[in-house]
Amino acid sequence: MATTHDDLPPGLGNARFVGFVPVRDLGVARMFYEGTLGLAVTTASPFAVVVDAGGTSLRLTEVPGLEPQPFTIAGWEVSDITAVVDLLASRGVAFRRYDGMEQDERGIWTTPGGDRVAWFGDTDGNTLSLTMFA
Repeated sequence: MATTHDDLPPGLGNARFVGFVPVRDLGVARMFYEGTLGLAVTTASPFAVVVDAGGTSLRLTEVPGLEPQPFTIAGWEVSDITAVVDLLASRGVAFRRYDGMEQDERGIWTTPGGDRVAWFGDTDGNTLSLTMFA
């Protein structure tokens, strides 16, 4: 049976989405997400730091014993990936390279459909991405 919007709880279809990123140390993570990535902190407590990611709340949550996963956990759609990669690289961000993917000198991969994607890690090893759609 296919799920329809009628199957959603009331209001969920119009509710604002909140993303979560696990981190080991809130202070270190805050410096990276606020200082390096340039995201504004909207709330900070001993339990979490919330940043504004283009109108979406991104909650950095301390997780003891965090083991980063080998896949992308969060990403941003950008209009000029080259400029954003250059800016972040100038702030010390290293872009990841993957075997078998033809990435340019900046680490940007162009998909068969023409989208461009680059990946980087945060201070905890979480994989983040930038995508510029064709």
